[in-house]
Amino acid sequence: MQRRKFLTTALAITALPAFAGGHGRLFSFEGINGHTVTGTAEIVGTTIHLLDDFVFDGAPDPKIALGKDGAYDPETLSGELVAYEGASSYELPAGINPDDYNEVWVWCERFNVGLGTASEA
Repeated sequence: MQRRKFLTTALAITALPAFAGGHGRLFSFEGINGHTVTGTAEIVGTTIHLLDDFVFDGAPDPKIALGKDGAYDPETLSGELVAYEGASSYELPAGINPDDYNEVWVWCERFNVGLGTASEA
């Protein structure tokens, strides 16, 4: 009986990494206003993750933010884009509930224009 409990516990511990954390809402990017933005964003808790497949063609002053139904929300600005390709993460400002939004934006703050949006996949 003791051996069965040990095996069950060992199996559960071994399986934990496959199921624990890191899986949030997924969003798929497309460029807007003449820009090319591709790849995937994921929101886990209050963090926006741009995944390894993220690619952006470049622009001055790009920031990461959230929006809803085609409208960018400046209150959600989460920091400057740190890399034009690959994975990076951005913490949402305090008090922002990501469940209130259905888009991730790449936003040019200098020129007040959207560069790319990601809708829920």
